[in-house]
Amino acid sequence: MNSSAEQPPELSIVIPCFNEVENVAGIVAAVDREAARWAYGHEIVLIDNASTDGTREAIREICATNPRVWAIFNNRNYGQMRSPTYGIYQARGRAVIGMCADFQDPPEMIGEFVRKWREGAMIVMGQRRSERSGALLTLARRTGYALLGRIADYPVLPDVTGFGLFDRRVVDTLAQWQEPEPFFRGMVVESGFSIALVPFDRPERAAGTTKNGLRSLMGFALSGLAGSAKALLRVPIVLALLLGPLALLLLAFGLAGAVLGWAATLFLFAGAIATAMFAVMMLFVGLIGDQVRLLTERTRHIPLVIEECRVNDPRTRAA
Repeated sequence: MNSSAEQPPELSIVIPCFNEVENVAGIVAAVDREAARWAYGHEIVLIDNASTDGTREAIREICATNPRVWAIFNNRNYGQMRSPTYGIYQARGRAVIGMCADFQDPPEMIGEFVRKWREGAMIVMGQRRSERSGALLTLARRTGYALLGRIADYPVLPDVTGFGLFDRRVVDTLAQWQEPEPFFRGMVVESGFSIALVPFDRPERAAGTTKNGLRSLMGFALSGLAGSAKALLRVPIVLALLLGPLALLLLAFGLAGAVLGWAATLFLFAGAIATAMFAVMMLFVGLIGDQVRLLTERTRHIPLVIEECRVNDPRTRAA
């Protein structure tokens, strides 16, 4: 059940890589085996984020021996949001699976994803049942999910990492959004397409070390928060609306104090003036923030990545 260069495959599996020389050959072999069992034609797309450890050489060797595998080499590291999303957009399949190269997204779940997709789900997402993280990181993750669930513009799926299957229509729809910093797991929910969740126990990394340090995880979380909770830009306006009545109340107490001869009258007037000035400042900051939001909504033309080259691209082979 292998795909030809001319005919788009039923299934694409996109695997982003960064310094995964110890895992890339094994994950490709495992994914290739599972996809051949379940799909009527498949391709594997490796998108490399400027690896420096020999991953690119390993990818070239794989592409030279397996016509179902092709690769995109980025000209620099574009991070863990932009590069995987770009790879998904470039895939040709009627359904596209995105997964990690380190075996923490089990290839054995491909069959279940495909089955649910054929049953009608436009999006199928893996949902972790457990997480082998330290107590501090687990607490931070739970707190982040709870906060985002309260302020996000759309429902948040806890313990969903982005490992999942996306129908061609979903992929093409999201590609049109031209998000410069795509929080993909949030975008699929925002799109409103039907979602099926598949619980799984996430295994340990097969080899190598994680590339998601505290700094990168914090950046990812902040980007997700900014991208999925635009209402945060209006928080200063809310503060201004709350502080306005407080300033009036302080002014009223100050006037009363002036009549009654209170010793704190001067402090009340000073507090009223300071509160009013802060409220006005927050109002203008909020308005500016909302204008920035509108501008970013209208000017999304930044490319996700710039390619250095492609290896074994079926479109080139077909030409």
